Order: sequence, then structure tokens, then C-alpha cells
Amino acid sequence: MQALDSTSDPRQGLALGMPILRVLSAAEQVAEHLRAEVLTGAWTSEMPGVGNLKGELGVNHKTVEAALRILEGEGLLESQGARRPRLINPVPPSGMGRSMRVCLLTWDSYDRRVDYVVQIRHELIEAGHTPFFAPKSLTELDMDVQRLAKLVDRTEADAWIVMAGSREVLDFFATRKVPVFGLFGRLGDLKLAGTGPAKAQAYTEVVKALAARGHRRIVLLGRRARKFPVPGRPEQAFLDALEAEGIVVSDFNFPDWENSPEGFQRCLESLFRLTPPTALVVQELLLFVAVRGFLSKKGIRVPGDVSLVCADPDPSFAWCRPTVAHINMESSPWVRRVIRWASNVSRGKEDTRWVRTNADFVPGGTIGTARR
Repeated sequence: MQALDSTSDPRQGLALGMPILRVLSAAEQVAEHLRAEVLTGAWTSEMPGVGNLKGELGVNHKTVEAALRILEGEGLLESQGARRPRLINPVPPSGMGRSMRVCLLTWDSYDRRVDYVVQIRHELIEAGHTPFFAPKSLTELDMDVQRLAKLVDRTEADAWIVMAGSREVLDFFATRKVPVFGLFGRLGDLKLAGTGPAKAQAYTEVVKALAARGHRRIVLLGRRARKFPVPGRPEQAFLDALEAEGIVVSDFNFPDWENSPEGFQRCLESLFRLTPPTALVVQELLLFVAVRGFLSKKGIRVPGDVSLVCADPDPSFAWCRPTVAHINMESSPWVRRVIRWASNVSRGKEDTRWVRTNADFVPGGTIGTARR
């Protein structure tokens, strides 16, 4: 009788009546135990922390963390970011559900190439769905709800993923019967599913770090949709932090500008014409690149003349000299949340939960002492 080795077809063993022996690792054994506990209702909404599970099970921290990641990969648990409990999402036995056409409505056409958007598309395809991009982005539609309504009516989609939608845009989708997921955006109290980083505390830390270095003329550069009809939660935290530092807040600190490359350049020209800012906090990587180009052209040094903070992360920042001060966020929880929502919707399960993830301020060499 031929012995089975690691290269043999395991079905040979079954044909010969031999049982297949699978040796579980310590993490897999813990995952199997925790899976059974979750499915029998030992915990219903959130998992205990790693510290509690470690003590209860008598295994080390790394083994528990590896087991929890196995259950995350299965979709049984959902991460909310570092230092926050994992959410429990028991999978019903009804299967994967129907296949859906999922339309991705991006903020800008550039977003189609962002890593987490690429990952979302890939995983939707793996789950049996058909993701596709809307023919125009929100910026190309100028956030105009009437133009958006025409686009939606012309688009055959079973569900929508809307990136960084304004309040008016998300109000519009809230009135539609089609399932909608808000990836970032001004969801507020709307009963829509969504996820995004909780940036308010990070913005507060940015202002404190700048004020500690003597900065008083601090400007936040963001799109109009983040300012009107009222500032979003992170933007309001930024303005509140300025006031807490004794800085009188005006339109100078959060300027409005026409949503175009030319409009943004005119805004920068105006800011640096008379009493220039000593620090700029730029909300998007796209805008950050434009700011760096403007400053270079004008001979304005960073951080000698002006300090810079980008409110988005980018791998290239670690290669920059000076390193770029920025707000860091982990995108993998967003991907998992989107896929979980699609799975729920495909099985006819209502899912309107909003999940916030962590965001942390990372100081860098682009912050210096304010010039007097």
C-alpha cells in the first residue's frame, strides 16, 4: 500500500478508507473554541478583549490574537481598529445569498486607483458580486442632486457604495429603496450603513501640536462639502481646538474655494498674498500634492516658512525628507465592513450600522516652529 505524503492527493486516502489527520495549530484550536462559543451565544455583540481571553483560556497573547484574526477572516468577527473590541457577526446558515450588481460612486475619478477601493472590488468579485464604477464621480457631478438622480435612474444596480458623499447626496440616497453604503461622508443621523475613521481627536491633537510650536495662523484646506451646510465632525473639532488655544476663528482658518484645480490655486494665492498662514492642514492627498507644488514654485520652505500636515496617510511619506506629519488610518476594517454589508444585503438582512475606526496623528518633520 502506497504511503501518503505531503504531495499526495488526500482523496486517495479516502478511497482507501484511511482517515485524513489534520493537526491544528494552537491558534486554530483557540479559534475553533471561540467559534463554537460565539455560535452558541456565549457573547452576542462584542468579543472580550485579548487580555480577558488570554486569562480565561490559559494561552499567550499572540495565540489569542492569531485566533481572533482567523475568525475575522471568516467574517465571524469585525475589527473596529486598535484598542477597540471586535464586533460579532454570526453568519446564518442560509448561504452566500444572491449575486448583486454593486455600483461604486467615487468622490473623484482618482479614487478608482486607491488601494482599498481596488481591494473592495476584488473581494466583492470573490464573493460572487459584480462591482462596477459609476460613469461619473461626485466631483464631476459637482455634488448636484438633480444630476445625480438622473445618473442613478440610468444605472442598473442592486446596491450602491457612495464615497465621501455630501449631506445632500446621502439625504438623496436615504430616500431610495436601493441599499446604500456610505464609505466616509456626512452620514450623521441617517439610517444608512457606513464606515469611516473617527478623525476628530486626531484633528485636535494636530492643532495642539502646532499651537505648542507657536502657530496662530493655522488653515484647514478641505472641500466645500466638508464645510457646508455646517462643518463635519472632524472639521468642527479642528475649529473648536483653535478656539481652545485662544485663536479667533474666521473664514481664514477654513476657507471656501471653487471646486476645481484653478479654484484651489486661487485660494492658495489669496492665502499667501498678505498675511500668510504659518501652518496648513490639508485634507486630501491630492490637494496635499498640489500644495507642495505651489509652495515649491513660490520658494516657500517647509517647515522653515510654513508647517504642513496631511490628513490622509500615504506610504510615500516615510520616504520623504523631512518626513510628512499626517493622520494615519488602517483601511482593512473598511474593506471588511463593506464586504460584510454586501453579504448581509445579498441575504435580505437589513444592515444600517455605522462603524467608526481609529485615526492617529503621526508627527513628522514637516512641522516646525512658527516664524515670528
